[in-house]
Amino acid sequence: MSHEYRKDPAAISQLSPEQYRVTQEGGTEPAFDNAYWGNKEPGIYVDLVSGEPIFASVDKYDSGTGWPTFTKPIEPKNVVQVGDSSLGMSGIEVRSAHGDSHLGHVFDDGPAETGGLRYCMNSAALRFIRRDDLEREGYGEYRRLFEHPDGERSDDRHD
Repeated sequence: MSHEYRKDPAAISQLSPEQYRVTQEGGTEPAFDNAYWGNKEPGIYVDLVSGEPIFASVDKYDSGTGWPTFTKPIEPKNVVQVGDSSLGMSGIEVRSAHGDSHLGHVFDDGPAETGGLRYCMNSAALRFIRRDDLEREGYGEYRRLFEHPDGERSDDRHD
């Protein structure tokens, strides 16, 4: 299925002040005080501005940082990495490819067994779509991430 994702002015006009600050001005929300850092439900995370799929709960883990953290993007083509030294550390900024939203940062201190990356994201830049709502929301092709090869449902990993 082909989708056309883009920076949507209508979506931008609906952002809360915090969502605007994060996605459009490169801000960072408070640790441990955001919508998805503790979310363990199965589903996917999409860019709030463009709707492009960014991460899946099957790649989410508890990094202890207080932000939703993932080992890899669901669709690498939907993520752009840009050098960023604004935080006084060696993080690389992560932006959505089509929406040009600031999402967070990626670091090289993630779990070695999954590639060593830690994608530390802002909840304010994301919209969570539950596994059971994927078809209704137009993301049915990602249902496969939550099924075993034998067709049974897979629960999300629990941290």
